[in-house]
Amino acid sequence: MIRQTLTSLSSIAEIDADMIIDVRAPSEFAHDHVPGAVNLPVLSDAERVEVGTIYSQQSPFLARKVGAAMVAANAARHLRGPLADLLGDWQPLVYCWRGGQRSGSFATILDQVGWRVHLIEGGYRSYRKTVSQMLYDTPLAHRLMIVDGHTGTGKTALLHHLRDQGAQILDLENLAGHRGSLFGAQKDGQPSQKMFETQLASALQILDPNKLTWVEGESSKIGARVIPPSVWARMGAAPRIEITAPIAARAAFLATAYADLTHDTETFIGLIHRLRHYHAKDTILDWQGLATVGDWQSLAKQLMVEHYDPRYAKSQARAVQRPEQMALAALDHQSLSDTARQLIAEFN
Repeated sequence: MIRQTLTSLSSIAEIDADMIIDVRAPSEFAHDHVPGAVNLPVLSDAERVEVGTIYSQQSPFLARKVGAAMVAANAARHLRGPLADLLGDWQPLVYCWRGGQRSGSFATILDQVGWRVHLIEGGYRSYRKTVSQMLYDTPLAHRLMIVDGHTGTGKTALLHHLRDQGAQILDLENLAGHRGSLFGAQKDGQPSQKMFETQLASALQILDPNKLTWVEGESSKIGARVIPPSVWARMGAAPRIEITAPIAARAAFLATAYADLTHDTETFIGLIHRLRHYHAKDTILDWQGLATVGDWQSLAKQLMVEHYDPRYAKSQARAVQRPEQMALAALDHQSLSDTARQLIAEFN
C-alpha cells in the first residue's frame, strides 16, 4: 500500500521509514535534498534532458513513453543493486520534485514488490516550502545564548565542550561547511544555500525550544552562505557571553586550530594576498614571509592585532547589548571544558 505523507518536518521525522529515497536526477539531489536521503534516480541528468526535449519539441505522449521505459530500466537496476537484499518488512519513503510521475512510478513498482511505501505529498517542492516558511516567515521560538569573542578565543571548541557536557548547541559553522573568515574554507567546500537551510531546519527541529541553545556569534554570512532571517533575528535579540583571552593564548590556539592550513603554506600565502585591499603592501609581504618560514604564532598574532581585532571592536561598538564577559587565562582543552561546565551551571 502506498501512503501519502504530509510535508512538514515533524511528519517526515515521525515516519518509521527504513530509507528515504530521492528519485530525482543526481544534480537535483546534489543541490538539496531531505536530510538522510539516498539518491536512487529514476532518470539520470542526461535522460531528464532528453525526455524534456522530446516533450517540448515532439509530443508529451512520446515523452511519457520514452520516460517510462527509462524509469523501468533504472528501477530494475536499483532492485538488482542497492535494494536486492531487503526483506518484506522494509519500508521506504520516496519523493521526487513535486510528488508526480517519477516518485509515483517508482513507488508503484516498490508497492507491487510487496513493500509498504510512503510518498512525500507534493514532493521536494512542498518540503522546501516548509523549510522556507520556518526560516523566513516564522519567528524562531528557540531560546538562544550567543558565545561571542575575538578571533582565536576558542568559541567553536567551547561550543563542542558545551555539547559534550549535555547542553544544546547549534553549530552554524559546521552546517555551513566554513569557519567564518577568509581562512575558514574547508576542503569539502560549502553546501548550496538551500542545502545549508535544509540542514539548519533539520537541526532546529530536533532541538527543544524551551531549553537553552548555545550558538557561536557570527556575521550574517558564513563564507558564502547567508543565515536565514528568522535565525538571524533571533540571534540579534539573544543575550551574549563574550570570551576574552590573552593574545598569546589566542595565537597558540589558532596555530593549532588551523593546522590544516599551516600544512599548506602556498594556499595560506595566497589567502594572505587577498587582504591586499585592506593593508599596505609591506604588511602583506611581512605576513607572507612569516607563513613561508612557518612562524604561525607570530603570524596569527599580527593578523589578530592588525586585521581581525579592529573589525571586531567596530562591530561591537554598533551592538545594542553589552555582553557579559568571561576571561580565560588559557584556551587548552581543560580550560575550555571547565568554562563549559561553569556556563552550564550558571545559565542552564
